[in-house]
Amino acid sequence: MTRPDVTVVVAVYNTMPYLTECLNSLVKQSIGQGRLEIVAVDDGSTDDSGAELDRFAERYPGVVKVLHQANSGGPAAPSNRALEVATGRYVYFVGSDDHLGREALERMVKCADEHGSDVVVGKMVGTNGRYVHQALFRKSDPDISLYDSALPFTLANTKLFRRDLVERYKLRFPEDMPVGSDQPFTIEACVRARKISVVADYTCYYAVKRGDASNITYRADHLSRLRCTAQIMEHAAELIEAGPKRDAVFRRHFTWELAKLVQDDFPSLDRAVQVELCAGIAELADAYFTDALRDSMDVRRRVRIALAQRGAVDPLIRAIRDEAENGAPPLLLEDGRAYVRYPGFRDPALGLPDRLYEVIGEAVPGQLADGTGLVSATWEQNGDDMAVSLAVRVPVTGDTASATVRLADRAMPRSADKPGGRRVPVGTELPPPPGQSGQEPTADGGGTVLRARVPLRPVRARLGVRAYLDVAGSTYEIPVKTQGVPLPLARRWREKVPYRVSATANAKGRLVITTAPLWGPPPGGARRLRRVLSRVKRKLTR
Repeated sequence: MTRPDVTVVVAVYNTMPYLTECLNSLVKQSIGQGRLEIVAVDDGSTDDSGAELDRFAERYPGVVKVLHQANSGGPAAPSNRALEVATGRYVYFVGSDDHLGREALERMVKCADEHGSDVVVGKMVGTNGRYVHQALFRKSDPDISLYDSALPFTLANTKLFRRDLVERYKLRFPEDMPVGSDQPFTIEACVRARKISVVADYTCYYAVKRGDASNITYRADHLSRLRCTAQIMEHAAELIEAGPKRDAVFRRHFTWELAKLVQDDFPSLDRAVQVELCAGIAELADAYFTDALRDSMDVRRRVRIALAQRGAVDPLIRAIRDEAENGAPPLLLEDGRAYVRYPGFRDPALGLPDRLYEVIGEAVPGQLADGTGLVSATWEQNGDDMAVSLAVRVPVTGDTASATVRLADRAMPRSADKPGGRRVPVGTELPPPPGQSGQEPTADGGGTVLRARVPLRPVRARLGVRAYLDVAGSTYEIPVKTQGVPLPLARRWREKVPYRVSATANAKGRLVITTAPLWGPPPGGARRLRRVLSRVKRKLTR
């Protein structure tokens, strides 16, 4: 019998009816059944999965091989058993509740053969709400590195592996890990591979979230996930020496696996579990949380990891709850730096460095926009001169000399017209500064009130009110919400050509200043009048 090009390994446990679609997507692959071997291992299923596998084996003899065994508690043992009988030049792993694009195997095998790849990653997408990290799939690439790509965020074993590599290094799945058992296998394969390629111009893999959310990843408890993450990181540390390469891989584990342990559900856990989680995170952080890795993370996750590392359970709970209820804390601007004042900031009892709380190369629209709103607005008129005096609260304290309120005679870009501010692209021309401005701390010390007196020009315009803030080297544009503050009554000004000025809230509750002449047609009226006259003229000439 000719050696197949690829063996597809399917570990199966109670995945009906998804299993049928999975198997159909395999036997109908464009690579052809003559080049394909499917090894499915039934891990003690109690539904109809075992019978469905046998049905496919009977229908596709020589292509589908089925093994039955007692339940092992996870996908590692059945995957290992399948590897013992696999004969293909390559081996590919697929979840039994997922399915492949029709040309997936043909395209990945072709890529591996053309480029001499030991590992090929085919584009994956999530379905039914399943999240799949997409950064790796922006473009096809015949040669990527584990250390300078998004590959560390795509460590599932759903890849094409050269079987010679697998057998040369005796790569197998640790059977004592209920979740994440594919990561040690994948990491080691990628470390030892001569070449890793990405096929991104075709959707190879459809990852399915089951309707009952019974995927094993969603069922594991916090302590099990912590233990498995520690095992993954310890295994990787044996393969990758300390330094930038290891940091590049472990950034995933600190920002993903470990950060997920201190999310919104952490405050509701038993106190003993909270303490144990913090102790486990501390052990890993003490070993692997380098300064460079810390600085590469976003400030929210970085602070939570650091609080757990200190064993500061109560400040950690407060940080999670406060942000869930009130949004991100206010920013402190100081000497050109920006700090997010999460619990523990400059707390002498904890002694955490300011650097943990600093905004480093990340956008911070949430911290700037939450709580930004109008305090007061009044008209000021002196003869033919009209101005609007505004007081706007922003959740920023400290050195806010670069913060100002301005009127912009243009709409927010549609992509940025959403809750939160936007980071203004370098070189963007900003509206002119107001005639005069000032600032003072809010009564509660949690922000700053910006005051501005902005002259108005006698033109027809809808002027958006924005706050502009310079934070850590970037300028942010934040629409100002009225937040229920009474708006001043409409006024008219100028004697020869009177103008009307009014303040309104648009559909999103944002403050808009409108100016228009009292004489002449309303906005769009001239165009409507011309259309009416044109229709009348056509009727008269018939």
